[in-house]
Amino acid sequence: MRYVAAYLLAALAGNDAPKAKDLKKILESVGIEADDTRMAKVISELNGKSINEVIAQGNGKLASMPAGGAVAAAVATSAAVGSGGAAAPAAEEKKEEKKDESEEGSDDDMGFGLFD
Repeated sequence: MRYVAAYLLAALAGNDAPKAKDLKKILESVGIEADDTRMAKVISELNGKSINEVIAQGNGKLASMPAGGAVAAAVATSAAVGSGGAAAPAAEEKKEEKKDESEEGSDDDMGFGLFD
């Protein structure tokens, strides 16, 4: 992933066809030692392709993947739209969080000092 990120950074900087030395320079600037074989693989796969087209293709592939969190959020949203009392559970949840925080503060010391 780091090689793809370096390639994208080089492309964002205006370099339409980044080379291995460009990626190596970017990676070394943040303290990452570059693996020449992986870097060559990324460059060969992306060589001659428009970054915008590659990203658009990737977005299309990601859209077709099921994601548990997104489904749960969609179900929760649709349930909230269908029922008028959806705001009440959210308010209760916030109250519980505040209560937990105040309890944590009182238990921190418990009457014992670290250096007593």
